[in-house]
This record gives sequence, structure tokens and C-alpha cells, in this order.
Amino acid sequence: MNLQILTNNVISIHKSLQSSAAKAVNRMLTIRNWLIGYYIVEYEQNGEDRAKYGDQLLYRLSTDLKNKNISNSNERELRRYRIFYLSYPQLYETITGLISDEEIRGTLSPDSKFLSIWQTVSPEYQEKQIQVPPAKLIDRLSFSHFVELLVISDPLKRTFYELECIKGNWSVREIKRQIHSLYYERSGMSKKPETLAQLVQNKVEPIQPKDIIKNVYAFEFLGLPVKDVVEETDFEKALLDHLQEFLIELGHGFCFEARQKRILIGDEYYFIDLVFYHRILKCHVLVDLKVEEFKHSNVGQLNTYLNYYKEEMKQSDDNLPIGILLVTDKNNALVQYATAGMNENLFVQKYLLELPSKQQLENYIVKELPNLK
Repeated sequence: MNLQILTNNVISIHKSLQSSAAKAVNRMLTIRNWLIGYYIVEYEQNGEDRAKYGDQLLYRLSTDLKNKNISNSNERELRRYRIFYLSYPQLYETITGLISDEEIRGTLSPDSKFLSIWQTVSPEYQEKQIQVPPAKLIDRLSFSHFVELLVISDPLKRTFYELECIKGNWSVREIKRQIHSLYYERSGMSKKPETLAQLVQNKVEPIQPKDIIKNVYAFEFLGLPVKDVVEETDFEKALLDHLQEFLIELGHGFCFEARQKRILIGDEYYFIDLVFYHRILKCHVLVDLKVEEFKHSNVGQLNTYLNYYKEEMKQSDDNLPIGILLVTDKNNALVQYATAGMNENLFVQKYLLELPSKQQLENYIVKELPNLK
């Protein structure tokens, strides 16, 4: 054996076990969420005090779990786990093979039974049992994959995407893209679906071990800082570090609040680069950095953040939030201010007196760019 062989052996075992570890984390997370759904449904059916809580059940449960620091347990997620259990009853045998029946049932009554939604599926479909083996689903798909699949009500269509996702080793982003591109419908209309499938799979970048575990669900499950999910290049990180210091040092009331602030809009997580609270203007200031040329979608995304803050974060005595979009393209810079429904004239007259000017920010970025390359 020479040094090169030794190096190759170490790399090989590292990649193999790294992949196994990532899959193990996602497998346990999927099992946990399925079982939470089971517990909720079982309680709805047999809970002694279920009538006491009624429609408030998930809210009360979410509050109790939050107080106990249980991750991913807000009301929206609990509702999703319930749907997950009802949509995938076939995972039962695989899950009971991985975890003891005693662990699963816990304090539930001995008469508790796993419910099934097969009665809602056509007899023809039940007879054919067109489904991906449950063990394959748990082994190859993360819970984030299942989140995308749960929006599909047609069992056959869902099975199609399960199969294609496993065959192509798709990332969560890829399965979302294929669903939105109507791949299932296009395949059904195609005279040669096999050719279409080959074309689709040839364009897919296979998921990597780090991609398997780098999602919000897995990070919170492991108790890791969710902000670490966001991968910044050294360039982006340095620019944000300097920008954060620059705004605070301006001395115009910028109070740093968060970096890579996570927000949930609909069923999707977003991350805001920098969040400040301006003590003079009495409002939040959101900063979004794009290391690319300007795109109109950048403004749309920032306005989405602003509307979220206006509806969810703004206190009664706060003013409307302000957004600052920074776009860098080589040695050029563009700064754009955005508001959430604020009168433009009022904004210009009142707010720009305290905020740095566009020219000031653009000059700062242009000056910093060469030093960070």
C-alpha cells in the first residue's frame, strides 16, 4: 500500500459513513414526525379529555411542546405531521421494524390501532397496490421531501414523484422544481415517457451527503443553530460582516437584531441577511444582499419580507418596516430602498434623513469589493 491508496481509502470511508450518518438522522426525523401524527390522530379518536380542547388541540399541544423546547412543534408543523401519518399509513410496518412497539405506543391504551386512509382510495388502486416499498421511502427520502409530496392529493401522482425522486437521487429543490414544471402531466402526454424521463434525469445534479442533512428540519431536530443551514461564500460573509459593523458605526440609531433571520411564509423558510431595529425611526430595517446583477425578483422578495414583518413582527407603536436591497456585480453596486405600503413622499422626507444615502452605501460597497477578493 502506498500513500495514495491510504488517502483514497480514508476518503472513501469518510464519504460512505458521512452519507450513512446523514441518512440515519433523516430517517429518525421522518419516523418521529410520523409517530407524532399518529399520537395526534389517536388522541382525537380516544383521548379522554379530547372534547375539552376541540379545535384548540393543536394550539394547546404546540404551546406545551414549545415550553419543553421540542423542535419543529408549532401548530402548522403539528398539522403537517397529522397529514403525513394519514397520507402514509403504509410506513407502519417499516417503522415498527425499526423501533420497538413498546417505544411507539408509550402511554397509549392497549386497544389503540393505527388508522388507515385506504378506504378513501379506489378499490382498483387498492388491489394493484401501486406504491414504492415503504422501506425505500424512509431510507431514501428526507422529511423535507415528504413535505413537498404531501401537497399532492392524487396517490398515483405522488407515487410517480416518489419513484422518480428515488431513481434520480433528487434534492428537495429538484423535486419542487419538477412538480412545478408539471413533469407528471408532461410524462402522461408524452409519446415516449421513457425518453422524457431520461432527459430529466440527465439534467439533475445528484444530492450530496451534506445536502441531505442541511435542511431546517434536520438542524432543529439535532439542536443545531438553524442559521448554519445557510451557506455563505467567504466573500458574502466578509461583506456582510463589514456591512453590519458599518451600519452600527454610523451612529444613526441602528441596533443589530439578527443575522440570517429565519422566517416562515406559507410552507417555505426564508432567511433575511441582516435585521436591525432603528431606535430613532422606531421600525425594523431589513437588509438583503445579492452578490449578483440586479433582478426584479430581488425587489419582490424583499417586499415579501417587509410585508411579513408588517403583519407578524410590527408592534402597535412601531412604524412600518424599511428594506435596503444591496446588489453587487463585479465592481459595481446598486442600492434600492423598499417600503411596505408606505407613502413614498413621506418615506423620502422623513426616513432618508436618518438612513444612509444610496450614494453613501454604494460608495462603501465599491470600496470594500476589491479588498474582499
